[in-house]
Formats: sequence, C-alpha cells, structure tokens
Amino acid sequence: MQSLVIVAHGSHLNPGSSAPTYDHADTIRATGAFDEVKTGFWKEEPHFREVLRTVEGDEIYVVPLFVSEGYFTEQVIPRELRLDGWDVAEWDSDGLSADQATLVAEDIDREVHYCGPVGTHRAMTDVIVRRAESVTGDPDVGEGFGLAVVGHGTERNENSAKAIEYHADRIRDRERFDEVEALYMDEDPEVDDLPDFFESDDVVLVPLFIADGYHTQEDIPEDVGLCEDHTEGYDVPTAVDGTRIWYAGAVGTEPLMADVILERAADAGADLGTALDDVRETTRVATGD
Repeated sequence: MQSLVIVAHGSHLNPGSSAPTYDHADTIRATGAFDEVKTGFWKEEPHFREVLRTVEGDEIYVVPLFVSEGYFTEQVIPRELRLDGWDVAEWDSDGLSADQATLVAEDIDREVHYCGPVGTHRAMTDVIVRRAESVTGDPDVGEGFGLAVVGHGTERNENSAKAIEYHADRIRDRERFDEVEALYMDEDPEVDDLPDFFESDDVVLVPLFIADGYHTQEDIPEDVGLCEDHTEGYDVPTAVDGTRIWYAGAVGTEPLMADVILERAADAGADLGTALDDVRETTRVATGD
C-alpha cells in the first residue's frame, strides 16, 4: 500500500495558506497513484507530529511543500516526524540537491521515504514558466517579455537564494524570455527596483512562494509600486515607471505544482503509473491553455 504525505507550513493567521496544499493533494488523489494522500502542517492541524499516525500504507513518501532546504526541511520536519537516526548528511546536498532518505519513523515503526523540498526540484522550473503563461493567458509567452523570479532572500540562510538563482538560470538557458532576473525582498538585487533591471516593456513577476500571504499579497505589490495600498487592489498588468508588470502571485498556487510533488515521490521510488502525464494534462486544461 503506497501512501503520500504532503507537509507544509500552514498559518494560524492566514486561512488561505493551506489552500494550495489541499488543492494539490486533491489533484494527486484523483490520479489514483497512491492508496491514500495525507496532508500535515506546522501551524495547522493535523500537525507534523501527528500526521504519520493517520497513515496506513507500508510504503510512505513524505514530500515537503517548501521552497528551499533549510531549518524546516533539515530540522523541524525530521524531528516532528521522529525520523530515527536523521542527519542532514543523509542528503549529501549542496543546498540544491537534497533527494531522499529512507528512515524509520519511531511513532509508527515503519520506514518513511523523506524527500527533498519541492522548491529545489528541476520540475519547479516548468511551474514558474507555466505561471507566466497563466497570468498572461498566453501559452507561448516569452518573446518581448522579461521574467522576474522573486524570492525572500536572507543572509541568515544562503540556501534561500540558491533555489531562486537555480531556476532563473535554467529558464535563461532556454532563451524563451528576452530577459530573466532573480530578485529578492531582503537582499540585493531588490525587487523594489524591478524596472531598473529590465529593458523589456513587459515583465512577468513570479514570486517563488508556496502560498499567497502577507509577502505576496501585501509586501511585493506595494514594494514594486503596483499599488500604494494593497487593500485598494491593482490591475494586471500595471505600468510602473514605463514597464508593464504582470504580477502572477505565489508560484505554489499554480495547479502544475502537483507535478513537482509527484516527481519528488517518483525520485524516491514511488510507482506512479501514468499519474505524471495525467497531472500535466489536467492542470493545463484547468488553467485554460
């Protein structure tokens, strides 16, 4: 019996924070690839430490719905899942290459395949591009457009910027968009100055966040100049200093994110059958492409 557990941060303050997690779980559940699909959260119920107790499968795959490797994926989640013998060295990662580690969860005395975060997986690159397609309504968007991949950034965790740069580099190498830049909220180059980094008249801004919340709904729109007060709303696109900015919102809300979760599980040995192809097709239809 194959089980998938998607773990995410959640929020006591923002009830919409968990919505993408539930949406992607529903999409994956509909494929029938797993006998059961569960969700667990740090700030909501069921909690990380409780969710494995609800799982019946003997092949358990845990996929963290987080952007980067760091405190949560390396310390909090393994501790709360009680993965016996966990050591971050199990991943042998450079900050981008965490794959999977198979350990026994003490609470249930069963093996768990603990996967790296979705945000560093190669398939996330396709989700960022799909997000640009969704916000512009153009499945061929690229020519004449710039793309800004935006992350939080922090000097306290160098891995925070690595995922942003990794995907920006991969998209740049495809030569689909005229310009591709990685920008940040809390380190240089800052998203506040977005028009200064592009010559293109049109720029798609895709925040590499899992859910829409304070940063994506308030900070970024106001910092970039889409609006003075987020409560007043803004148009998509909005012209800022002569640049039309197509604000896409959190990448994690894109339906194709379910594909990345499946890819993580597949890399850890899950038998998915046709689930990957099914999700890619159904999510493209869902976004109207």
